[in-house]
Amino acid sequence: MAILNKLALGALMLGTAFGTSSTFAADQTITTVVKLAGETWFTRMEQGVKEYGEKTEGVAATQVGPGKADAAQQERLIEDLIAKKVDAIAVVPFDPPMLEGVLKRAMDRGIKVMTHEANNLKNTMVDMEAFDNAAFGAHFNDQLAKCMGEKGTWTSFVGSLGSLTHVQWADASAANAEAKYPGMKLVSPKNESFNDANTAYNKTKELLKKYPDLKGIEGGSAVDPIGIGRAIEEAGLTGKICVYGIGMPKDTSRWLQSGAVTGISLWDPKDAGFVMNKIAKMLIDGQEFKDGMDLGVPGYTNMQLKQGPGKGIILTGQAWIDVNKDNLDKYDF
Repeated sequence: MAILNKLALGALMLGTAFGTSSTFAADQTITTVVKLAGETWFTRMEQGVKEYGEKTEGVAATQVGPGKADAAQQERLIEDLIAKKVDAIAVVPFDPPMLEGVLKRAMDRGIKVMTHEANNLKNTMVDMEAFDNAAFGAHFNDQLAKCMGEKGTWTSFVGSLGSLTHVQWADASAANAEAKYPGMKLVSPKNESFNDANTAYNKTKELLKKYPDLKGIEGGSAVDPIGIGRAIEEAGLTGKICVYGIGMPKDTSRWLQSGAVTGISLWDPKDAGFVMNKIAKMLIDGQEFKDGMDLGVPGYTNMQLKQGPGKGIILTGQAWIDVNKDNLDKYDF
C-alpha cells in the first residue's frame, strides 16, 4: 500500500514535473504518430483517434504515420510536429529507443508526450499498455502448446527486433515454453517480418524448408498471420501446423476459416487510439492519474499504475481478446 501511495503521489505530481499548466486551452491539438500509415491495424486505430476528436469539444485529433515501418521516418514526423507546436503527441514507436532524443525535445518545448507499446522509454510522460505484455506472450504460448499437444518444433515472428512489445511477447512465450512444456523445441526465434505480410510469407516458406518437422508458428506483427497462413495453405499443411498470432479479425478471416491460422489474439486498435488521446488530453489539462482509474473504455476500466524507467508512469489495462473461427463473426473489424 505504501508503494502504491508513493506511485499515486508521483502521478499527482506528474503535471508539475513536466511543466503542465492548469489553464484550459481552446483548440487543443493532439497528433497520434503510428508505426505505419495504411496498415489495417492503424487504419482501425485512426477511427478511435477521430472518434475522440469528434466527442471532445475544443480538441483537434489527427493521426499520421510513415510510408514504411521505419524509426527514422517516425522521427522526422515528430520533428515536424514539434515545429508546428502541437499541444500533445501520442506515439506508437516502431523502435522506442530510437525516439528518445526527439521525444525529449518535444517535452522540452512544452509538448505533452504519451506513448503506446513502449514501456522502456524514458522520455515519455505516460506509456499506455493494453495489458501486461509478459502475460500476453505466455498466453500465446499456452494456446500454441495446447494445439501442438505440448510437443514438437515451433518458431516465432516479430515485426522487428526493435519492436519492443513484439520482442517482449516472443521472449515471454519462449520462457513459458521452457518452464512448462519440455516437449516443445524452439527454433529460429524472432524472425523479422518488418510488418509486411509478403515478408512473413517468404520467411515462412524458408522455415518450412529448413524445418520440415515444424509444428507451430507464432506471429508478432498484425500482418504476420496473413503471410504465414498463405504459406501454410500453399504448402498443403493446413491443420498440420498450429498458427497463433496477433492480427485483425477481418484481415485474417480467410485463414481462420480455412484452418491455416488456428487463432489470433489482439486488443482493439480503435479503443487504444481513443484511450491514447484521452490520456494526452488529461496531460494537457493537468489531470491526475491514479492506480485503478477507469478510463471509460472496456479493457481500460482498472488501469494499473507504476513508475516508468524515466520520470513518467506506465498505465496498464486488461484489454486482450481471443478470436478463432468459432467466434469470428462477433468482430466486424
